[in-house]
Amino acid sequence: MIAVWKRELQSYYYTPVGYVFMGVFLTISSILFYMQILKQRSSDLMTFIGQMSYLWMLLSPVLTMRLLAEERQKKTDQLLLTSPVSLPGIVLGKYLAAMTVMLLTVLCTFAFVGIVAIYGQVYPGELFVGYLGFILEGCAFLALDLCLSGCAHNPVTAALMAFGANFALWIMDLLVDVVSISQISDALEFLSLYGRNEPFLMGQLSFASIMYDLSFIAALLALTIHSLDSRRWRGA
Repeated sequence: MIAVWKRELQSYYYTPVGYVFMGVFLTISSILFYMQILKQRSSDLMTFIGQMSYLWMLLSPVLTMRLLAEERQKKTDQLLLTSPVSLPGIVLGKYLAAMTVMLLTVLCTFAFVGIVAIYGQVYPGELFVGYLGFILEGCAFLALDLCLSGCAHNPVTAALMAFGANFALWIMDLLVDVVSISQISDALEFLSLYGRNEPFLMGQLSFASIMYDLSFIAALLALTIHSLDSRRWRGA
């Protein structure tokens, strides 16, 4: 697993992918920070973090689209699947590499927190909870998009599938307040990643939301492993 993690992490920065992800994420975050915090002379970091969370929907496919789909496109997937590394090790190594790039990018956003701390008031407990929900939500999107990358035949298809799935999750969140049938509305609310993030944005440490996010991640990674295992036995 460690070898896969190192290999994938290096590939992010031997190619433009890692730089593009970090550059676009931080550029858009800077614009949001200016509009939400500096222009309005506000110190409401929780609202700012909530706005940044929508970037996962747009940018997580950039990190995951090539992880498994490119192996399939280049016909190196069978070599990887028959290597001494276990399937869970392969999937976790690739997932942790994407998560590492994500966490490095999140770490850069603490520069915004520093600016607010200089000119305003920052509450460490509230900030910790807000960032915890923010990171868990990003990890959940990475797990979903990695699973879709394992189903795609090339990175472009993987990116399109991931964008579509992420957009569908966003639409589901919007439909919660629109659907009049309570059973459907409750089901959509239960499945919503954005809805699960709301307690964190209000400064509440929600163990139910933490467990849901972790379960969501574990289920998608397990599904990815199962998908690779079935492909290995088929030899396709």
